[in-house]
Amino acid sequence: MTQTIVESKTKTAIIGFDQPFCVIGERINPTGRRILNEQLEQGNFEMVKSDALAQVAAGATMLDINSGAVFKNKMAEDVRYADNNFVEPPLMKELVSLVQGVVDVPLCIDSSVPGALQAGLEACEGRPLVNSVTGEEEKLEQVLPLCAKYNVPVVAISNDETGISEDPDVRFAVAKMIVERAADHGIPAHDIVVDPLVMPIGAMATAGQQVFTLVRKLREELGVNTTCGASNISFGLPNRHGINNAFLPMAMGAGMTSAIMNPIALPAKQADKDAKRAEAAAAGIVIPDGMDDETFCQLFGLGSTKARAGKEMEAIRAANFLTNNDPHGGDWIKFNKPPVKAGEEEGRGGRAGGRRRRRA
Repeated sequence: MTQTIVESKTKTAIIGFDQPFCVIGERINPTGRRILNEQLEQGNFEMVKSDALAQVAAGATMLDINSGAVFKNKMAEDVRYADNNFVEPPLMKELVSLVQGVVDVPLCIDSSVPGALQAGLEACEGRPLVNSVTGEEEKLEQVLPLCAKYNVPVVAISNDETGISEDPDVRFAVAKMIVERAADHGIPAHDIVVDPLVMPIGAMATAGQQVFTLVRKLREELGVNTTCGASNISFGLPNRHGINNAFLPMAMGAGMTSAIMNPIALPAKQADKDAKRAEAAAAGIVIPDGMDDETFCQLFGLGSTKARAGKEMEAIRAANFLTNNDPHGGDWIKFNKPPVKAGEEEGRGGRAGGRRRRRA
């Protein structure tokens, strides 16, 4: 069986066909996250810490660390900040060091800047995953020697100089070429995790069928593990979680072994709570004065006031159980066990506090 081994200082995670699905938490990424980007420019890493802790608490196996920040204010003062080769290497080093200080899961070093990848590899304790290399000649010659030097696995994205092909056979051919080029550098196939590129189902009706077919072919013909940006499939559609929840177990059934995704269901927004209270009042529903926000959110379908594991994580755990990658359902049972309330302890028979055994 193909196994891609990644490690932190204290933990080992295995991506493999006979392993539980590997969830790579994606939230430590300033792209598209204005507040996080602004905080990073100010040297504020509190959101990074909280995102790291929350993703691991939600069940992430690994954390992706992306250093692609744009420091607009600093750029206006110093032209060097317009160059990612100047911004990303020191930022990546700081992000890796900081995240390793608050969680102990393996990391995925994510950047399009070779200098940032090297900085992350130098700062990383253990054996991280590199994200990523494409089939472009320049990237192959920059990234593969780096992965060989540090003996680390790499995500291989199935596009080249011609861009992203809509033809799955072309994407397979690019993946095969990357695997062969990696072998030239002494990197074995089990250290290549192919991203076959998931297209949005809203734009391409066959996107789901394509990726399932591609994943099976990659597994059977190349013997490689696979990953994807899981939320790409639902881009632009309503109820994206519903699409994602169906897609992930189906991809797992086809042989996909990991995904870069958000494992967290974010807290209910104040605006949504206010709108729901107004809606309830308009319908003549009387909400007791003493009802706290958490109870209100749960009763009215808004989720929770706290970050928690998302529905996608529920779907993944169920699929792990059904594919016998969660023997006897231990993880499924643990996931669905009600949390112990503050001030209480789990006792025998589920009774709070339990009974202490008398001393003889």
